[in-house]
Amino acid sequence: MATSNGNTPTSAGQIPVIDISGSIPQAEVAKQLVDAAATYGFVYVKNQGKDIPVEVIDGIFQLSKNFFSSPLEEKEPCKIQTNNRGWVGMHAETLDTKNQRVSEFANGKAQQPLPPAFTPHEEQLDRFHKYCHSLMEKLLILFAIGLEVDPAQGGSDWFASRHRGDDDSSCTLRLLHYPPIPSGTDYKPEVDIRAGAHSDYGSITLLFQRPGQPGLEIIPPSTTVQHGQRDYSNKASWTPVPVFPPGTETDPSPPILVNIGDLLSYWTNNLLKSTVHRVVFPNSGKEGGEDRYSIAYFGHPMGATVLVPVPSEMVRALDGVNAGASTGVEAMTADEHLMSRLKATYGGLYDDKKDVKAAES
Repeated sequence: MATSNGNTPTSAGQIPVIDISGSIPQAEVAKQLVDAAATYGFVYVKNQGKDIPVEVIDGIFQLSKNFFSSPLEEKEPCKIQTNNRGWVGMHAETLDTKNQRVSEFANGKAQQPLPPAFTPHEEQLDRFHKYCHSLMEKLLILFAIGLEVDPAQGGSDWFASRHRGDDDSSCTLRLLHYPPIPSGTDYKPEVDIRAGAHSDYGSITLLFQRPGQPGLEIIPPSTTVQHGQRDYSNKASWTPVPVFPPGTETDPSPPILVNIGDLLSYWTNNLLKSTVHRVVFPNSGKEGGEDRYSIAYFGHPMGATVLVPVPSEMVRALDGVNAGASTGVEAMTADEHLMSRLKATYGGLYDDKKDVKAAES
């Protein structure tokens, strides 16, 4: 695979684009999703506006731009708290970016303080949150079908059912803004990275991107691991992930990029890959790049879910692999796993807060 910070499509190893609109038999779509997740950890979902209307996505991007252009004093009262909700400024987490997390809604009302830029738009945010959750469940059902989960133990609903409940929501809607390099700044590729190498915490992530705003790169799971460790430096096999992959250029909106998180990889004994990724300045940072806006919906199971392998013969067929063996994660609840990751990302914010019930990824 080609390696570049320019985020141009590569000729080999292209992440598949899959149509889940119903035009292809469900069993075939499910197999395609599993194959893509097992090979790349990422898959594009063709976006024709059938699962989430294009105008709804565009509206949330406009809200995001309005928020990030608002004065700092309007954002400060809504800084991130130990429930993993709120605004995060630059350098406040190990994945440097600016972001706002809008996490839970009840009867159309956000269960967290909202800045003035969002206050009149709670219903709009709530509707988008529901669209995302519905698409997440649809994908989780397809993954279960593709993995041929034992019908006696939940079948196609095995994953999706663990993302529903009366408890606090375990999923997070995150609006992201990556500012350009300030004018006159000396660009240093080893330092100036918009979001450092990481994998996602939960089950699956839905990523919405804007045309002409590239920057996402992955290290393909197929790259060689030496001495039990993978190289995440700029010399590694970083592969650009285009916003519009070949064949989607005339679609009404960029395809939705779906990636596997640590928990879904854990459940499937690493059959489905949680792929390390990052966000860089495209074009080698020349002329400071430009603003990049994206929206991520992080799917995460209910907090009390016990992380055990999915009851699938495809998973059991992985000889010599036990639950957690490939990820280094011991058997625990989804909340416990999430808290361990949040402590690693935010440091002191979560120290000695073992009684706090984390709700998002």
